[in-house]
Amino acid sequence: MTAGTASRTTTPAGEEASARPALARLVGDVETFAAEVWGRRPLLRTGAEALAEDGRDFTDLFGPGAVDEMVSRRGLRAPFLRLAKDGSPLPDSLFTTAGGVGASVRDQVGDDQLHREFAGGATIVAQGLHRTWPPLVDLGQQLAVDLGHPVQINAYITPPQSQGFADHYDVHDVFVVQTSGRKRWVLHAPVLEAPLRHHPWAERRSEVEEAARAEPILDVTLEPGDVLYLPRGTIHAASTFGEISSHVTIGVHTWTPYAAAEVIGQLALDRAAADLQVRRSLALGVDIASDTSGFAVAREALVRAIEQLDDAAISRALTRRDESSRRLSPISPIAQVQAALDLDDASRLRLRPHLRVTVSPVPADDAQIMLDSRLGLQRIAATGRPAVDIMLEGGETTAAELGQEAARALLRAGVVVPA
Repeated sequence: MTAGTASRTTTPAGEEASARPALARLVGDVETFAAEVWGRRPLLRTGAEALAEDGRDFTDLFGPGAVDEMVSRRGLRAPFLRLAKDGSPLPDSLFTTAGGVGASVRDQVGDDQLHREFAGGATIVAQGLHRTWPPLVDLGQQLAVDLGHPVQINAYITPPQSQGFADHYDVHDVFVVQTSGRKRWVLHAPVLEAPLRHHPWAERRSEVEEAARAEPILDVTLEPGDVLYLPRGTIHAASTFGEISSHVTIGVHTWTPYAAAEVIGQLALDRAAADLQVRRSLALGVDIASDTSGFAVAREALVRAIEQLDDAAISRALTRRDESSRRLSPISPIAQVQAALDLDDASRLRLRPHLRVTVSPVPADDAQIMLDSRLGLQRIAATGRPAVDIMLEGGETTAAELGQEAARALLRAGVVVPA
């Protein structure tokens, strides 16, 4: 049995919007997006359409004031912020400094230095906002659940009459959310459809430059509240007008069959290494450039190993990779410890959001069950299984129903949180 928010992503079509709230906020009709747009073509959804459909814009997510706060009040450090100018990144040394007594490492973003460079035409790139800015932490975690693919979030604040980066493509899908000002986006067809991580645009620079001289597939000026979706490989460039402009970029690192191939290859190599014939040394004096005597042994061992792999082993390996790419829902360490200290029978608990948990019996011990997650293994009394099942379905339970000993242990492990 698998549980947690991440497992509840398949729903009837009529429930798509409520089941995938972050995605619906970006694209509106989730069902149409999944069937006709995802991975196929760009999509523009205007802020006017969003307001008409759900009455919300994106002013709560981010804007230039957020960068001002992070730099001047929160001691933001590189590499969570970088600068680019005329299509090229600038060295950190131009805008970082020591933070004074007790903060002598010269990696803190200096507000005076940043002001100077921004006023001189540099674009500010705030990186990793899915880990540092609360509204985007929440959006990013829910969107990863909605999509089934890991996400990262950056923001770009561009001064007037500026272009941050030249025509290029990304190796991940992108949602662009315009949060203030206006920005012109010019899109061209891919030179390589669905590129993988090891297909960077710089290796096809001349092809990209040639494609960017052709007729664009979309030339649009984004206004605040507009959302633009770009499948990976779409060539794009953005430029501002006579105003400061900010947008949030949500990068979606899509799962592909190639990712499964990577895992299958590694698992097969591990299995092949158990074969003594594969491990034996080749003949003394071998010329590896011309002697192919070991090739057949290697091929046969790998084919045999791949054929012996079951889907469950591949799924486990991919799940481990998926979990390492996602951050769990944040917890408050001090409050979590206090909750364990204050626990009583009436304390209400729920599963930590975005934590995948499996439950299984303990071999040869019917009195216990085992909870397995990326936070480790926890054994609790089997009498708490009904309460665990309620939490796995997204509900709440009490410490009395779970058992106080189990509840306290799961609180301390970070598996459950106060409801």
